[in-house]
Amino acid sequence: MKSNHETYLFVIWATALVATAGSLFFSEVLKYEPCELCWYQRILMYPLIFVYGAALVKKNQEIAIPGIILSGIGMLVSIYHYSIQKVPALSDGGACGLVPCNAQYVNYFGFVTIPFLAGLAFIIIFITHGTLLMKKRRS
Repeated sequence: MKSNHETYLFVIWATALVATAGSLFFSEVLKYEPCELCWYQRILMYPLIFVYGAALVKKNQEIAIPGIILSGIGMLVSIYHYSIQKVPALSDGGACGLVPCNAQYVNYFGFVTIPFLAGLAFIIIFITHGTLLMKKRRS
């Protein structure tokens, strides 16, 4: 595998690592209670560290295929969760457990919330992995 592919895998792995660390920071340090949709996003994000870490160590992007599936699903969950927070017509459906899914612990610049950050990470991972697959197909 070319070193260019390793760079892509490293970017993906680092993105998953930062997203996971941020998620744990919000819950364990700042004591923000995750809602049900946050848990689903965590379930989809946390394994990506190991999936892409193994692909990076073994220099084999083929073993990272589950990562693009997990990140694609995670992207959709994050977009839905963000929509519940920001679209008034959907915000009434935000009661999804003990912690409402439309609650906004952070709201930087009026639009950056925790699901936005998770969605951004999933999108970066998904697009980078897709780019990696297209480059491999061309070669």
